[in-house]
Amino acid sequence: MPLLTKLATTGRVEALLKNEDRKTGLEKSPTDALTLRFDGIAGDCHSGLTRPADVRTIRQYPRNTPIRNVRQLTLLSVEELADIAAIMEIPSVKPEWVGANMVTSGIADLTLLPPSSRVQFPSGATIVVDMENEPCRYPAEIIEKHNPDQKVGFVKAAKHKRGITAWVEREGDVRVGDAITIWIPPQRLYGGAPA
Repeated sequence: MPLLTKLATTGRVEALLKNEDRKTGLEKSPTDALTLRFDGIAGDCHSGLTRPADVRTIRQYPRNTPIRNVRQLTLLSVEELADIAAIMEIPSVKPEWVGANMVTSGIADLTLLPPSSRVQFPSGATIVVDMENEPCRYPAEIIEKHNPDQKVGFVKAAKHKRGITAWVEREGDVRVGDAITIWIPPQRLYGGAPA
């Protein structure tokens, strides 16, 4: 029996970005299309079937331990970027400043999509939501460089609005303007208490 439920509303791809060389920094450049492969975005510095464990997984694994790369893509929404800018009291937060690979519109509370949700495109390309992308200091430094008079810092302003990370489940191409279909898993609250 299928577990995933298709949402009635659809979204739209507003922007696509990539960066071929991680050494150049977090910022990414716009492109008209992305080719998604099982190891991530073709030509993007975050592609790969594995990645080294880092500060996000330090409680589970020693730093640099090879782990599955569930952070192949970062998605943000135009709505949440506008919310962040409004909280910071700046004109805008550009997706290239925060390391986005894809910017969407029309998906309410994109950052709160449940883990294991599927994000599907007309080519059949499908990505799986890993989890919420926690705000961090790296985009904060870039935004501050462009907006030294901000009233609220990025990390505080972007809490639960920083988008999601995802990995490729089905290969295919994604283009600016593509429709987005969302499939969500059953929603249940886990009763176990955190350690």
